[in-house]
Amino acid sequence: MKLFYNPRSRASIAKWLLDEFQVAYELVPIDFEKKEHKTPAFLAINPAGKLPALLDEGQKIFETVAIGLYLAEKYPEAGLAPPIGSPERGRFLSLMVFATSQLEPAMGDSLLKVETSVYRGWNDFANCEALIAKEIGEGPYLFGEQFTVADILIGSQFIWKRMFGADTEHPVVRDYVNRLQERPHSVKMG
Repeated sequence: MKLFYNPRSRASIAKWLLDEFQVAYELVPIDFEKKEHKTPAFLAINPAGKLPALLDEGQKIFETVAIGLYLAEKYPEAGLAPPIGSPERGRFLSLMVFATSQLEPAMGDSLLKVETSVYRGWNDFANCEALIAKEIGEGPYLFGEQFTVADILIGSQFIWKRMFGADTEHPVVRDYVNRLQERPHSVKMG
């Protein structure tokens, strides 16, 4: 398994995923300054020319959510996802997609101090943060005691925000992010 990687990219989240699954993999460094992510060889793996990208036994997987779902299905024994067919599976899938379709763009708007238009496909950051606080509930993770891939995808967004010097206001979310950052494989971006 090969993870195409630059520490200043979302590939850091994919690395966290792989480390939590405790699977062997090789990091393939991608130099943005040399535009290695735009070479024909890399575009054959990820036609969008972005990181992360994973190559496993001839399979090409790109986008963090896709990599997380791929690993959860390939390694169900790791217990990092509710099993397919379980009552929690729909909520798990929804939170996985929410991380990049709602939370990430809302956070971008918030950091840039741009008002989120009602015509956009996502909520504003305050609503996204409130939703996540509700989903955490009593915690400690999104699925109670079970740490999942959804925690990595959701939590990494808040860690990223914190790295830009804008911590979350919500105490439930702040405590959740603190717990995630204490995990030995927690994302180290930048």
